[in-house]
Amino acid sequence: MSNPTTPPVTTTQTGTPVASDAHSLTVGADGATVLHDRYLVEKLAQFNRERIPERIVHAKGGGAFGRFEATHDVSAYTRAAVFQPGTESETLLRFSSVAGEQGSPDTWRDVRGFSLKFYTTEGNYDIVGNNTPVFFIRDGAKFPDFIHSQKRLPGSGLRDADMQWDFWTLSPESAHQVTYLMGDRGLPKSWREMQGYGSHTYQWINAEGERFWVKYHFRSQQGDLHLDAETAEAIAGADADFYRRDLYEAIERGDHPKWDLFVQVMPYEDAKTYRFNPFDLTKVWPHADYPLIPVGTLTLDRNPQNFFAEIEQAAFSPANTVPGIAISPDKMLMARVFSYPDAQRYRVGTNYNQLPVNAPHAASVHNYSQDGAARYHFNAPSAPVYAPNSVGGPVASADAAGEGGWEADGSLVRTAYTLRADDSDFGQAGTLYRDVYSAEAKARLLETLSGQANAITVEAIRERFFQYWTNVDAGLGASLREAYAAGVNADAPQQPEADEPETAEEAAA
Repeated sequence: MSNPTTPPVTTTQTGTPVASDAHSLTVGADGATVLHDRYLVEKLAQFNRERIPERIVHAKGGGAFGRFEATHDVSAYTRAAVFQPGTESETLLRFSSVAGEQGSPDTWRDVRGFSLKFYTTEGNYDIVGNNTPVFFIRDGAKFPDFIHSQKRLPGSGLRDADMQWDFWTLSPESAHQVTYLMGDRGLPKSWREMQGYGSHTYQWINAEGERFWVKYHFRSQQGDLHLDAETAEAIAGADADFYRRDLYEAIERGDHPKWDLFVQVMPYEDAKTYRFNPFDLTKVWPHADYPLIPVGTLTLDRNPQNFFAEIEQAAFSPANTVPGIAISPDKMLMARVFSYPDAQRYRVGTNYNQLPVNAPHAASVHNYSQDGAARYHFNAPSAPVYAPNSVGGPVASADAAGEGGWEADGSLVRTAYTLRADDSDFGQAGTLYRDVYSAEAKARLLETLSGQANAITVEAIRERFFQYWTNVDAGLGASLREAYAAGVNADAPQQPEADEPETAEEAAA
């Protein structure tokens, strides 16, 4: 990898210098991302168009249809119809890998996508998450760079440990998620036997207009089970579609997987003074502060009739909210609200939401959208094509929309979140390692990381690798250095021992 002494200045595609590679333009450190951040929009829009036709990320996956039943009363927090007690909604859940391509083995070490679509009476609601409660970065401006570092080198077409660890060790906010990835969570036993998370913080609004911050947790009734590295490697060679096959066959035999949905709820005002930024995607909220509240149960009970039509063409987006649910000042979430629909328009087509799998199943569509490639549904010729109008066209309603929001007042800046008392890139990663991982899990993590150290070929990156894990936990960092040094010494060529002299003349010589 090149390491120029004076690197060139980053520019837009038209050669204009860029102010920041890592921070989008926001109203104050904690405010909304602005649409006129032209480099953020250019960077994400370009990234969305890099591959044809598979998804750029989460390309390899599978899924099934089912239902969600709201079994508990959370109406004090949200007016969303889907979460009112006794309500049952049709759902589609897609699982996936993050970094692998279409043909990659299911059991490679990776984060797993957990994308859920609710076909509600108020429109489609999507929760686009993973099997981990956090993510590698906290600003959408870094997302294309992160994915590039996990994919393949443009020259050789090979994945590269130096590239991955160069990015991670220069992005300390990644430590929490990488600790999950390199631990047991990186090798789930199956899609059925793993947890799901919305990961981001979202906003709930109740019927009185009161606002709350929430995080989603889907607990698998099948358990949170994992593979060891040797078994995962063997399965990868024997059955690249292991997870996909497991899910399909389980549903076919009537073994319908289930997840219980819980939420953490933070009062609106708490977020302003909480000890760390609650919108930081690299952090979790301690359950002692905000305990899990039960909401309902998700069941998968129907396989797709056509994998391409119903799974490959399925389009999920955190922009798909419903009345009583809104986004938060999470910078990654705000970027995804633009990026996901933009990617779907490119990948599937302009009118992707008219496909049966993406169209609302329990609500009707009324708007002034028209034309575009693959247009199927259209309004009557007598319907107006503009707003406002005086001939009975649809009219927007703030009361019906039930939008949320938050206060923001500040200069336009490119910066990280405002630091708070307990903000730390490595703190929660260290807690995960020390207080959550068992002794056996710690041993497996050390073995995995030792293999990663051996795969790094650039000494400067390897040194940052050791420091990265020392920052997570000093003992872990020391153990990694010792394991690497022992391996280097074991691999070093041994000097042959000299033969014992047989005569006095040989000894003298």
